[in-house]
Amino acid sequence: MAREINKSKVAVCTLGCKVNQNETDAIVSSLIQAGFQEVPFEEKADLYVINTCTVTHLADRKSRQMVRRAIKNNPAAMVVVTGCYAQTSPGDVLGINGVDLVIGTQDRHRLLDLLEEAKAARKPLNVVGDIMQADDFEEITGEELHPHMVRAYLKIQEGCNQYCSYCIIPYARGPVRSRPLERVLEAAKQLVYSGYKEIILTGIHTGAYGSDLRPQMDLAGLVGELVRISDLKRLRISSLDPNEINEELLQVMTSSPILCPHLHISLQSGDDEILGRMNRHYDTAYYLSLVERIRRILPDIAFTTDIMVGFPGETEEAFQNTYDLVEKIGFSGLHVFKYSPRKGTAAASFPDQISPQVKEERSKRLIALGERLSREYARKYLGRTVEVLAEQRVEINGENFWEGHSGNYLKILFAENGDYKGQLVSVSLERYQDNVIFGHLKK
Repeated sequence: MAREINKSKVAVCTLGCKVNQNETDAIVSSLIQAGFQEVPFEEKADLYVINTCTVTHLADRKSRQMVRRAIKNNPAAMVVVTGCYAQTSPGDVLGINGVDLVIGTQDRHRLLDLLEEAKAARKPLNVVGDIMQADDFEEITGEELHPHMVRAYLKIQEGCNQYCSYCIIPYARGPVRSRPLERVLEAAKQLVYSGYKEIILTGIHTGAYGSDLRPQMDLAGLVGELVRISDLKRLRISSLDPNEINEELLQVMTSSPILCPHLHISLQSGDDEILGRMNRHYDTAYYLSLVERIRRILPDIAFTTDIMVGFPGETEEAFQNTYDLVEKIGFSGLHVFKYSPRKGTAAASFPDQISPQVKEERSKRLIALGERLSREYARKYLGRTVEVLAEQRVEINGENFWEGHSGNYLKILFAENGDYKGQLVSVSLERYQDNVIFGHLKK
């Protein structure tokens, strides 16, 4: 039975990617505008919203756990479950006693109306539709604003048409839908007007931006427009596939100081046979040549990437090929994760599945390599002066520091008593410790 809802306290929990967090922020913004007060998820609230993830089996389990935790926090509250797990497995979500509303990955902009419908229905309401039929970018609400932050994520597209053999996300998010150019520019200007100094472009498949628009637009064209916005200090791009980085995008990067010298280019595997089985549309020679070409024109650029270990059929030789390529490229950061079979994807039925023990051992080896490469990249900057966007104060061993990031995404701390929040300052880098570079303000 649906609960009575009092427009007072809402608590939210977000699992998964930055896109999910961006969408949660927008949902919370719409609820606050409607009169709700946000409280921590651990507290008793009148409404709980759980934005779920389904990228792995562990994500599914964690999503269910957080739904049950909300119900335990306040059995009388209304409980809304949204996101990717809700989209792909609405029956499993509805099977949890105490859930009132299941939305999925569309119709979040109708949340307030759907809450009233769930209340009137006096039984759990499932509004999950066929996401494969979605054809418009969903505007949940006005841009989410957090006055305590200086960096903002800006979602520019939804959906994915890649169908990598291991990935469930196209079935959870549907086809590519791009946010119209004028709406992206309007949202970016609003963020800058509200005080944000850095904008990070994000999406489910960011590099596919504009392929569905008419007239057609691409990411390079969008970026070229965004860097012209007055008072925007930094623009950063989230994950791209290697075959989505064209000459036009590189031209913008070399000509505009606003575009951060940092690219997250997804690799997944350093073995060509595995890349083919993954249905990735590039090979290692192309990837390596791309990195080398970009480094020639942007010597200080930072490259980060995603690596999957334990994909079906990954022999020790194939893994070693990945290890060697990662070491050769010298990434400044790695996101390593273990392959997880997802029902409904091609790879789930592939032969030669890898044991959990082998996945764990390979994961540890790559993580250790990534940590070493991160140290080596960071230490190259000791003795240099870089521009840092001061984001927040942190305390370490009783000493206060300002924390921020350079354009190439080095985490930097400097000790100063003044208020530097949101300012771009010059910092001389002195020492590297615990994945952080310490420096002093150059006045």
